[in-house]
Amino acid sequence: MDGAGRSPEVRPTPGGGSEPAGDAVRRRDVLVTLLALTTGATDAVSFIRLGGVFTSVMTGNIVLLGVSAGHRAASLAVHTGVAFAGYVLGVLAGTRLAGRDGGGVWPARVTLALLAEAGILAVFAAGWETTGGHPGEAAQLALVGVAALAMGAQSGTVRHLGVPGLSTTYLTGTLTGIVAGLGGHGPPRVAWRSLGLVFTLAVGAAAGAVLATEAPLGVPGLQLGALVAVIAAATVWFAGGGAPSPPAPPGRRPAPPG
Repeated sequence: MDGAGRSPEVRPTPGGGSEPAGDAVRRRDVLVTLLALTTGATDAVSFIRLGGVFTSVMTGNIVLLGVSAGHRAASLAVHTGVAFAGYVLGVLAGTRLAGRDGGGVWPARVTLALLAEAGILAVFAAGWETTGGHPGEAAQLALVGVAALAMGAQSGTVRHLGVPGLSTTYLTGTLTGIVAGLGGHGPPRVAWRSLGLVFTLAVGAAAGAVLATEAPLGVPGLQLGALVAVIAAATVWFAGGGAPSPPAPPGRRPAPPG
């Protein structure tokens, strides 16, 4: 029930599921879109300053791993491997922290998991500032591992929201959905949300690239600023978890609490 005592409208999603419509969903989409700013900035900084690898685009890192093997580039292989391991551990941590219990558009444990991500990025910020924004190879490995851990945690956390196509890191499928939807298929709101995610990711990457090259000590402010804004807004908007999730379809049992 919403604040006026009405049950929220339920809309279909492209993945065949459903989600409640209304202010809670719009607010959730805004927060997730803002998270993409942190993702874009972190990936850009990693690519420019931390060995030419990504912290969230694991498909790209797998390609880079193959390139490193073909060119016998040991340094690239090590950087890629560290980023991959950090991301995997982050996904496990984010999924565990977000859990499977709790209902609503934005369960309380999602905010808890994002707080953990902020803590990880704070560790990154400390290491980054210590190096003056120009880390050597050993520091690069440590920082790329920490940054990838944060991005993996964010990925696992957003995935817990359970909305098909909603992601702040692996956006190739999101871009594919935008192009496929140009023929008029799919809910318009979902198309605008997808466009917002891709656009915000690009803006974050552009801002991160500028800071990494022109004012490296400002990098953590961009990363943490967007994330802290999301956490603060979520605390206010979803103190009770937001609008309730729709009932499970007939014949489908709800997932047990984790």
